Amino acid sequence: MRRKEYEIDMIPPEADLYRSGLHLFMADVDEFSAREAIEFIMKHNLEKKKLPFLKLMVCSNGGDVASAFALIDVMKASKIPVHTVGLGVIASCGLLIFIAGEEGKRVLTPNTSILSHQYSWGSWGKEHELFAQVKEFELSTTRMIEHYKKCTGLTEVQIRENLLPPEDRWLSAKEAKKLNICDSVKTIY
Repeated sequence: MRRKEYEIDMIPPEADLYRSGLHLFMADVDEFSAREAIEFIMKHNLEKKKLPFLKLMVCSNGGDVASAFALIDVMKASKIPVHTVGLGVIASCGLLIFIAGEEGKRVLTPNTSILSHQYSWGSWGKEHELFAQVKEFELSTTRMIEHYKKCTGLTEVQIRENLLPPEDRWLSAKEAKKLNICDSVKTIY
């Protein structure tokens, strides 16, 4: 009995979250944070005894679009539904990840702030390199609009007006609900 108590004490706190199917995504979106979330989803999908759903709690200021879409693709391919909970702030790519959660299971906490804006990028290089970057910018913008359409049911015109205007667009959780960014606004636990 004593040995078992010791072993339980040695389990890191994250292990309990992992076993319960909960991943905290509380970071800027980059290849490292996206990789951790991707590994979390993939490992659960490879286990013999699968959980009924996974929960991804998102609090992120955004970041790298390519890393966000890598995670979104894994979320969508997961055999285990991925529910999302937004808390604190969900900005830019963090919002793209949040709305990718299973329809009907995307929850915002009441005090969550949401930021949506047009994709931004830096540019440098020779002329031919700049033309290549413009092509990637156009592809990313198209990808974002299609993702918003699938996840919110809004038209492209509504998306450009409400979620991708020239200026930053901050929304409360209740305003986000009206735009179908989330399915419910409630406290968790």
